[in-house]
Amino acid sequence: MVTAQSVKELRERTGAGMMDCKKALAEANGDMEKAIELLREKGLAAAAKKAGRIAAEGLVDAYIHGDGRIGVLVEVNSETDFVAKNEEFKNFVKDVAMQIAAANPQYVRREEVPEEVIKKEKEILRAQALNEGKPEKIVEKMVEGRIEKFYKEVCLLEQPFIKDPDITIQDLLTEKIAKIGENLNIRRFARFEKGEGLEKRNDDFANEVANMIK
Repeated sequence: MVTAQSVKELRERTGAGMMDCKKALAEANGDMEKAIELLREKGLAAAAKKAGRIAAEGLVDAYIHGDGRIGVLVEVNSETDFVAKNEEFKNFVKDVAMQIAAANPQYVRREEVPEEVIKKEKEILRAQALNEGKPEKIVEKMVEGRIEKFYKEVCLLEQPFIKDPDITIQDLLTEKIAKIGENLNIRRFARFEKGEGLEKRNDDFANEVANMIK
């Protein structure tokens, strides 16, 4: 039987992606050692070792949404310039840029979220839970659960991949590290949306509302 705990343990021991771990455990009928062996045979367990290596080459790529409303710049690093010219790598970078355009993450990873942002979010979530009439003794557990959901919304690596929601961007990254054979790192990004932060004219807003209810 494949459980969430066994998948978690296999991921920690091999560094392989979530879906690869699930498949390996299913193929091995839940046998952990056999699953590790299967992942090693496929080269997927090697990704964890590669993840510690320095990646200073890579690519800065741009993605513009079809109507010119959203634009993204993203930097993804690789160990060598050779890999940066690889089509598999280029396609991965493009997928990451499209993910950023579609899902609007605020940070690459949870470690980048400022402490004051987390503190404020917890205060809001706590107030929501209390307003829902939840008992004080379970509010903190609820807040921790909801803050995990918050991370999945704002952190790129924790978001479900738009082309395959069964895996996260972290899972996709791990799979590419294993397949390409080098450490890869999504370093930073910038996302621009037309008119973002600007006050819209009243007639523009009225037209938007009208279009929404047509």
